[in-house]
Amino acid sequence: MNTQQEIGAKDMREDSVKNPRLGFLVPVIIFVGLVMLLGIGLTRDPRIVPSPLIGREIPEFELPPLPGRNDGLSSGDLKGEVSLVNVFASWCTACRYEHPLFMDLHKRGVVPVHGINYKDAPEDAKAWLAALGDPYTRIGADRSGRVSIEWGVYGVPETFLVDREGRIVFKQIGAVTAEILEAEILPLVSKLRQ
Repeated sequence: MNTQQEIGAKDMREDSVKNPRLGFLVPVIIFVGLVMLLGIGLTRDPRIVPSPLIGREIPEFELPPLPGRNDGLSSGDLKGEVSLVNVFASWCTACRYEHPLFMDLHKRGVVPVHGINYKDAPEDAKAWLAALGDPYTRIGADRSGRVSIEWGVYGVPETFLVDREGRIVFKQIGAVTAEILEAEILPLVSKLRQ
């Protein structure tokens, strides 16, 4: 060490000897601050990510249909009625979990459910729907993922509630559960239809 570094280190030792509480207090304050930040982070629901698209019109898009289907999905299809848009893939485990709920919605005719098939091989998606059932009014094949990114999708599954004017009013990151469907989505559907 050079002479100035030695003098600085000596001064710091002398300060901590003169005021031993200061040497103890700084690490404690830092520790308490970190614990508080971690505590706040642990209380937040990781599925709740604010979407800048809530309240905004859906992006303009047009996706081709899956093989064997006549209709793809476009932004024009989502105007004029309240509907759900579910971003799914055959390789998505959580998509299997929520799929029976969409089948039930389709069977009961509660709300139209449209699908965006995200980065999936068309034949895999077709086989997945043949095995589990097809609750979708329309499905657009988003092979590149570009349209999903415009919707603000982080990963699959994600579900959006779209009003009659084509504005996004709700976004669910992760699988839709029966609780989320009953407590949040269906009440919003009823409110938007009034």
